[in-house]
Formats: sequence, structure tokens, C-alpha cells
Amino acid sequence: MKNILVIGAGRSTVSLIGYLLENAAANNWQVTVADMSLDLAKSKTMGYPQAKAIQLDIDNKEQRMQEIQKADFVISMLPAFMHLPVIKDCVAAGKHVATASYVSPEMQALDAEAKKKSILLLNECGLDPGIDHASAMKVIDEVQGKGGEIVSFKSYCGGLVAPESNDNPWGYKFSWNPRNVIVAGQATAQYLENGEIKYIPYNRIFTQTDAIEVEGIKYDAYANRDSLSYIHPYKLDTAKTILRGTLRQTGYCKAWNVFVKLGLTDDTFVIKDTNTKTYTQLLQSFLPNKAGSVKQNLIDFIGTEADAACIAMIEWLGFFDNVKIELAQGTPAQLLQHLLEKKWLLKPNDKDLVVMQHQFEIDNSKNKTLPKKIISSLVVTGTDQHHTAMAKTVGLPLAIAVKNFLTGKFRLTGVQIPIHKEIYEPLLQELEQHGISFKEEYIA
Repeated sequence: MKNILVIGAGRSTVSLIGYLLENAAANNWQVTVADMSLDLAKSKTMGYPQAKAIQLDIDNKEQRMQEIQKADFVISMLPAFMHLPVIKDCVAAGKHVATASYVSPEMQALDAEAKKKSILLLNECGLDPGIDHASAMKVIDEVQGKGGEIVSFKSYCGGLVAPESNDNPWGYKFSWNPRNVIVAGQATAQYLENGEIKYIPYNRIFTQTDAIEVEGIKYDAYANRDSLSYIHPYKLDTAKTILRGTLRQTGYCKAWNVFVKLGLTDDTFVIKDTNTKTYTQLLQSFLPNKAGSVKQNLIDFIGTEADAACIAMIEWLGFFDNVKIELAQGTPAQLLQHLLEKKWLLKPNDKDLVVMQHQFEIDNSKNKTLPKKIISSLVVTGTDQHHTAMAKTVGLPLAIAVKNFLTGKFRLTGVQIPIHKEIYEPLLQELEQHGISFKEEYIA
């Protein structure tokens, strides 16, 4: 019997744990779900006889190591900044481990020891990163295998709200970690454009955007923090343009930039006694001191960068309605997050939306049967507040990859991401069975 330990039972684990349990009996697995909240862990085990829920204090090193030593494979679904102690314990104990998070320098530093112990450290195997890697590499390998050369590669992904559940002007509701949304873009974006490395600092991230159309709907797209690190792994060393970006509803970026310009996404200092104030007062405290209403002061401060629709989006959040701040203290980013978690809440029957698109431009001079451009698009709609498209597209790739490893479909060791054919090919094939499939348009 193989023992799988899942650490963390948050909102992105529904499909992951469900898949593991559905496949547990056939593969002789025992699945242990560990979380600080025992009730939350129990809620994810769904009464399966192969499942066990435990309470785990991730900061308790002794307990953490005891549970890891019992496992054959560990899946960490903790926030990215909490992975490292778990990963280090897994390497010390000689246990395979997987996450959906980006490979950090600290993670990469464990590669040699992991290979020496013949253990797998699989990362970036969720949605973005994850499905984006697998689906992009499928096209890249096919084109290069036929003698073509990718000269431009752009990839975009967004977790949004489905049109039928979109009842707010932002076109957004939280379907994953809210904090990551609040602090998005705070690292300078780096990408390649026409052979030149380009940089976009935080104060321009949400103003320097592209318009992207997927299945007839237009979106804003802003650049992710680091597109350059994927040049070599994607085998695109001769490409002239490489850009990875995030999708939002048209108009979102302009309105979000108001918060950036004001300083309301700042996470570096704490404001105290905020439960004696309103969000209107908080907003006023970030504006120059002048006569007039807070709304007019904001319009004057933002100037021509903000149009009527943009100001209406800020107003919809309640910034001009003297809404009380419930937190006793917090950074501006934390205070903003607390408000948005109420306004951007997925209701029980709401459906979220995952949208992804890859754009490939191809030099087909060596094989004229190849198109000059390929557009590969994915759209997934969630079922409800809990069974979201985000949970499905983050959790299923990780669960399928773990199953494929444990059943011998690939045997890679060390730090890996799903860019290798032995990982992505069976992964994409099974994802199609779950309704996660790309539509490809070929342009001659």
C-alpha cells in the first residue's frame, strides 16, 4: 500500500483530494489529509474508507516529520512561502513531494540531493504554472519536431467569474488565494520583445496592457513578473518574443491601478486603530489634503488616467459610503483585501471561469506544411462556489501527475516541472477526459 499525505485542505484542494480518493481503491492507496483545522480536513475526505483526516500544526517540526516519514508521497498545498520546511523534511526523509507552486531558488538548491536519493520534487503542476507548461510544450515539441521554429510565444491565463455569475463591474470574484491577487504585479515584469529584454516596473504594470480575445470575449492582459526564466526550459533560445501574462476583464487594470497609485496595495507598513475608521476615511488619508468630497478629491488626484467607469468601480466597492473597517490594524493591502473578500465573494451557486491562451508565431521556411501561427485556447467553467474551475484546474493536474508517477508512467527525479513529454502527454490526455481541453486554431 502507498501512503499519500496531502498537507493543506484549502479551497484549491477539492478536485485534488477527490481524484486521489476516487482512485485510491484501484491503486491501493491510503490518503491522509492534514490541516490545522481538523474539521476542514475531515470535510475533504468525504467518508472514503481509504481516507484519513488529521490535525497538523505545520510549525511543529516533530509532528510534521512524523507524518512525512509515514508517507510514500507528499503533496504540499500550503501557501508558497510555507513549502520549504516541508520540502526539506521530505528530502531528509527520502520522500517524493509535489506542489503547484513556482520553483524557488531554495527549492532548486535541493535538486542535487533529491537526485542523489532518487526522489522526485515536482513543482509548477497546477494551472498557471502547470497546465500552461504542459500544453505549451506539446505544441512546441510538435512544431520543432517537424522542422519549424517558434519565433514568438505569448501565453496568458486568468481566473475570472463566469458571465452568468458576473454581477459586479470588476468582473472578478475570488476563486483562489485573495492575498496573491492583492499583491499581484509588485515585482518588476521581465520579458523578451523583438530580441530585446524589456522591463515593466510595478507603477506601470496595470497601465501597459494588451487586449486579448478568447472565444469572442476581450480581456485586459498584464505582464507576469518573469517570462525570461522559461526561455531555456521551453527550448525557445532562438525566439525573439516571449511573454507570459495574466487576464482580467476589460477595464479591471485601469481601475486596479488607482489602488496602486494611491498606495492601497502597499504591504510594507501597518496602520493602527483602523476599526475606529471607515474605508472612506482610509481613502482620504491617501489623498492630498484639499477641500471637496472624497470622490472629487480622488478624481482630481487620478486625473485623466481614470474615466467615469473606473471611478464607478471604486464607488461600487463602498469607498464613498463610510463602510466601517473591521480590522483593528493592518497594512493598506490587508485592509483592502478584507473589504474585497466581502465584495468579491463567490456566492453558493456562482460559477468561476478559467481562461488560457497560447499564441505561437512560427518560421515554417523548412516545412511549408506548418502554419505560420497557432492559437491554442482553453476555457473551463466551474460548477459552484466549492467545485470551482480554479480548484479543478489546479488540483487535477497535480493529482494525475502523482498517480502517473506512482504507477510508473514516468520516473524522473530531482526538481521537475511538467515540460517533459513523459509527464505532459499522459497528463493532457487524461485532463481531456475531465473537460480540460484546448482548441487550436491554425493560421497559414
